[in-house]
Amino acid sequence: MRPLLLLATLALALAGCEKKSAPTEAPPTGQAADPSKAGTAAQAPAASGGPVVAPDEKGAILIGEVGSLTGSEATFGVSARNGIELALNEANAAGGVRGRQLAVRVYDSQGRPEEGAQAATRLITQDRVVAILGEAASSVSMAMAEKAQVGKVPMITPTSTSAEVTKKGDYIFRVCFIDEFQGLVMAKFARENLKLSKVAVLTDNKSAFSMGLADVFTAKFQEFGGKIVGTESYSKGDTDFRAQLTALKQVKPEAVFVPGYYTDVGIIARQAREVGLKVPLLGGDGWDSDKLFELGGSALEGSYFSNHYSPGNPDPVLQSFLARYKEKYGSVPDSVAALSYDAARVLVEALQRAPDTSGPALRDAIAATKDFPGVAGRITLDANRDAVKEAVVLKVAGGKAEFVTTVKP
Repeated sequence: MRPLLLLATLALALAGCEKKSAPTEAPPTGQAADPSKAGTAAQAPAASGGPVVAPDEKGAILIGEVGSLTGSEATFGVSARNGIELALNEANAAGGVRGRQLAVRVYDSQGRPEEGAQAATRLITQDRVVAILGEAASSVSMAMAEKAQVGKVPMITPTSTSAEVTKKGDYIFRVCFIDEFQGLVMAKFARENLKLSKVAVLTDNKSAFSMGLADVFTAKFQEFGGKIVGTESYSKGDTDFRAQLTALKQVKPEAVFVPGYYTDVGIIARQAREVGLKVPLLGGDGWDSDKLFELGGSALEGSYFSNHYSPGNPDPVLQSFLARYKEKYGSVPDSVAALSYDAARVLVEALQRAPDTSGPALRDAIAATKDFPGVAGRITLDANRDAVKEAVVLKVAGGKAEFVTTVKP
C-alpha cells in the first residue's frame, strides 16, 4: 500500500516564546503528539526540515485536517487522524482520484476555538487546500466553519453534533447525527427504558456541545412526562465538581444527565460517588473514549450514553473496517475514528464525482451524498447538510461500553 503523504512543516518558535499567530502543526503520520506538551508551537512535536513532498507527488490533491492532537482532548484528535489516514491511504492504494494522489496537511487545534480558526485560515489562504476535515469538538468546528464559509472551501466535521455548526453556511457539512436527535434518544431512553421520572442536569457552560445537548434533553424529557429536578454547571478546565454534585444530591434525582466530554465525565463520576450521589449518570457521544474508563473506573458502572456506532454490530462493512484499523493501529476504533474515516471517504467519493476541485463544484458534490455506506452507518445529507442516521445507546458494564439498543431517526 502506498503510504498517505502527510505534509508537515517545522514549527517556528524561539525558546521560551509563544507565537500565537500561527497554529501548531501536527507531527508526521504515525508519530502521536504528546498530550503533555500542549500549549505552544515550540512545545508541539513537528517534522524537521520542511514540507515532505516526494517529487512524483507534487501534483497531489491537498486536503486540510484540524484536530486536537495535544491538550485535554488529544484522544479525539489522534483518533480522527488515524481514521482519516486509513481512508486516504486506501484511496491512494486504489489509484487516488482521477490518477492524482491525495495528501493531507494537519494542524493541531489544541482543543481551542481560536487555534482552530487560525488553522483553518492558514489551510485556506496559504496551503490552498480543496477541503477541510475536522474538527471533533463543536466549539472548535464553529470557529473553523466561519473561515471555511468565507473562503468557499468545503468543510466536513466528523463528530461535531451541535446544530449551530452547519448553520454557518452552505460549505459546512457533517457525517454525524445532531444533538437534537441524540438528546431525544437519551430523553426517550430515560423515560421509556429506564422508567425514570426525576433527572438532574450538569453541563459545561463553556461548551456549545454540552449546552445544546442539555437543552434538547431537558425539553424532550419534560415533554415525555419527566421532571428536571435540578441543574448545575461547570467550566471546561474545572477539576473539582463536588459543590455542584452535593447540590444535586439534595434534590434526590434518579439519574444525572452529564452531556460533557470524557475528560470531565470520568472525574465527575468519581466525585459523585465520593459525595454520596449513587444514581446512574447519562450522557452523549462526548463520553466515547477508552480514557473514560481509566478516569472514571467503577464509578461509571451502570451509566448510559448515546453514540454513533457499536463495534459489536455484525455489519460486514463495519467488521472489515475494524479488522483493518486494529491491524494498523493496534486498538479498537472509537466513534471519532470511525466517523473520521467516513468523513474522508465521503470527501473522496465527492472528489470523484465533482467536475473539478473548485469550492462550488466540490460543495455541490458533497451535498448530493445519499445512502453512502459508512462504517458508522449509512449517510444521507439533508437540506441542512446534516447526516440523517441512527444512534445507539451503550451501557457501562465491566469497565467497557456494551450495546443496549439502536434508535433510528
